[in-house]
Amino acid sequence: MAQLYARDVPFPCPPDADLLQVLWCPFDHAEHPHPRTALFWRSSATVTDILGAPPEPPIIQLGDYLPEPCLLSPEQVTEFPDPLELDEELSDQLEDVSRWETVDPALYSSYADDPQELYLTNLCHAPGWKTGGWTHWMVTDPVDRPCPECGTGEVPLLTIASWEWDSGSVTWIPEEERTSPAPRRLGAHDSNFTLIDIAGGNNLQLHACPADPSHPHIALVQ
Repeated sequence: MAQLYARDVPFPCPPDADLLQVLWCPFDHAEHPHPRTALFWRSSATVTDILGAPPEPPIIQLGDYLPEPCLLSPEQVTEFPDPLELDEELSDQLEDVSRWETVDPALYSSYADDPQELYLTNLCHAPGWKTGGWTHWMVTDPVDRPCPECGTGEVPLLTIASWEWDSGSVTWIPEEERTSPAPRRLGAHDSNFTLIDIAGGNNLQLHACPADPSHPHIALVQ
């Protein structure tokens, strides 16, 4: 389960709600190679009887399906579209090595001959759990996501990631790790598993209609 308040993180929500709760069944389902998700919008003012500890299911299929209780430290970042979503002119600019001469060589020297990989790894997609942002197209090419009810293009609502940042994406080091007394050393082969994997090692991205976010429709495995 994930529980997010609009006061802490930005996401499209109905006018009468400021709390998003995401639940998932701890078992795979025949129509999906991952747990089925359910989203609930609530008003935090109506939540008065708060449990001291979240209930746990009596049985689960995999340990990775059960989250450990934790608090979030939201951090706002800027993302850019996937290279597959850029038009031809922007793609040509992206591959122009001369445009990247001002990039800090201490961080990005290994990408000097491959600016597109620099963009893909360090600039366009923040790894890990996030609200909003851009879609990271890995398994499929970009596709339109019209709302089944009104046709409005749906937008990413929540990404439930199996992996967070690693030594290959130094731009995305969280603030708490940058300021830690013993920060993780760049290049160290530390595990970057988020301890939740309900998408078969990929990302599970939920989408919502910005015209009516009370009815999210699509769960996309990337």
